[in-house]
Amino acid sequence: MMTDSPSDTDRPVEHDGAESTPTPADSRAAEPVAGPEAEGNRGAATAAAVRPMHWYVLRVASNREEQVRDALARKVKIEGLEDRVGRVLVPTQREKRMKGGQARLYDRKLYPGYVFVEMATEPDGTVPEDVWFVVKDTSGVGDFIGSENKPTEMKAHDVEKMLSIVEKSAETPTLAGMAGMKKGDLIKIKEGAFENFEGEIDEVMPDKGQIRVIVTIFGRATPIELEYWQVERV
Repeated sequence: MMTDSPSDTDRPVEHDGAESTPTPADSRAAEPVAGPEAEGNRGAATAAAVRPMHWYVLRVASNREEQVRDALARKVKIEGLEDRVGRVLVPTQREKRMKGGQARLYDRKLYPGYVFVEMATEPDGTVPEDVWFVVKDTSGVGDFIGSENKPTEMKAHDVEKMLSIVEKSAETPTLAGMAGMKKGDLIKIKEGAFENFEGEIDEVMPDKGQIRVIVTIFGRATPIELEYWQVERV
């Protein structure tokens, strides 16, 4: 899935932001004294508001993941459903790619064709009717993974892994093509003065886009430094 050139699933990094308008602190209406019945209703409303949220997977049209994410997040806010729907995420891994000796940053989609939604379901596992309407009314949306109207909750360790990759790569982008390379891997040199030599990786240097390889030259183990694209694993 990883390529050397940008595609619909690999986009240059862009940032945007939004500002919220503060509400005047003294624009509050007087509240009537609540009786026992009102207190009971308030308690029920509070219990509903703190219903735990979990992550679910939504199928969407290919190459429309960001559009679906943005539209769904906007509708949730307009409809005031923030207590039912939390984050809407298109997980990406930030990568560096070397072109002409220069590194550029790209965000590669980890799961093309899917959007991840954090939301609270009903006690029986169904999607709340108002949330379901907003989701299904969003262009490009397919269906949740799971049975009809009862999406399957993601396992905790899968959620942790997904969020960890997104957060870690944002702080320290990986170099595309070096993913998974580690000390001890056997490689074959495919370009350069030592083409067709085989050796073992001694050190991976992702900040430079290079690896140090131990090869045998004239019967002696010799370390040489190569660009990551000059080798392939065997």
